[in-house]
Amino acid sequence: MTKMNNAKFATKAVWAGEKDYLVHGATQVPVIPSVAFGYDDMDEWYEVAVGRKKGHIYGRNTNPTVQAFEDKVKVLEKANAATSFSTGMAAISNTLYTFLRPGDRVVTIKDTYGGTNKIFTEFLPKLNIEVVFCETGDVEQIKKETAKGCTIVYLETPTNPTVKITDIRACAEAGKQAGALVVVDNTFATPVNQNPLTLGADLVLHSATKFLGGHADALGGVVVGLDESLIEAIYHYREINGATMDPWAAYLILRGMKTLELRVKRQAENAQKLAAYLQTVEEIETVFYPGLIDHPNHEIAKAQMSGFGGMLSFAVAGGVDTVRHLLPKLAFANRAANLGAVETTVGPARTTSHVECTPQERAAMGIPEGLIRVSCGIEDGEDIIADFKQAFEAAKIEV
Repeated sequence: MTKMNNAKFATKAVWAGEKDYLVHGATQVPVIPSVAFGYDDMDEWYEVAVGRKKGHIYGRNTNPTVQAFEDKVKVLEKANAATSFSTGMAAISNTLYTFLRPGDRVVTIKDTYGGTNKIFTEFLPKLNIEVVFCETGDVEQIKKETAKGCTIVYLETPTNPTVKITDIRACAEAGKQAGALVVVDNTFATPVNQNPLTLGADLVLHSATKFLGGHADALGGVVVGLDESLIEAIYHYREINGATMDPWAAYLILRGMKTLELRVKRQAENAQKLAAYLQTVEEIETVFYPGLIDHPNHEIAKAQMSGFGGMLSFAVAGGVDTVRHLLPKLAFANRAANLGAVETTVGPARTTSHVECTPQERAAMGIPEGLIRVSCGIEDGEDIIADFKQAFEAAKIEV
């Protein structure tokens, strides 16, 4: 463990969490699909079942392949404990429902992923849980509302899809003063670019489907923290409610994570170049990318991130009509509701991140109907830019 603690990120991404699960000389973590794990010794079985001894009894609870995935994320996020889920939304919802009770109060930001926003606007109010929405990045408003009392401060930074940034450290300090849990969705940044636990957050979430897996072939979610009791509480809620990660998905995401640093750094390089190019395009009204100097949260991003990530978005003049003409012209991009994959992926918020929301709800969150989200892949950056150039030219001719 000492050697692992002293290793650099890329080395940890390859080796962390895996050694204990290599069997018969295998160099890769095996996929163990067994639902049940048998014991001849009844006393040993009981000790494992009640958690006094390491081991596995039933797949809905734990699984060796899944645990290897959890252990790897735990190391990369500098956490002490982790538990996994079938999807990213399962990680978010299970975490919220573990700690919230009728009469509680949540302080969050206006810009959150569409599914998260639906939990805040539709599901929690039905349980008599108040949700207060602050302007994203407005730390003073977040501090003011947190000081009134709350159970959870929930942040997403960078946000999906407009990549806004919120000061994690400042919000975490406010949360601690109020006795609240500070939860951060770190999906866009990844542990390559940001470690919210080191900035004061209590819990960090990921849709592992996205950058962690990186190949758009497995669904998963994960939450990590420094306080093991918090993770144990979330795990207990999940094991009873059943949103368990599949071992095959865990294996695929584990395999993808070995190249996490390589992929994310290349994606960030491509996003920076593409964002700079898009600022020169006449048909574009606004480019959203924290790596741009004129991004309103650029300095905060520099302070709490080691890279600006592979996600950006831009709003086109002409709205939905321009989107309809432009996107089909791209040759090297999937038009799909996903992100974080090795291939560049594009799509409007109205069919991706905020498809669950009405046009009015999207407008209230500052998401124009002509906004296009871009998840940069690992292709050659010059090819990505050339592809967008020809797409804009072809769209002009068509119009």
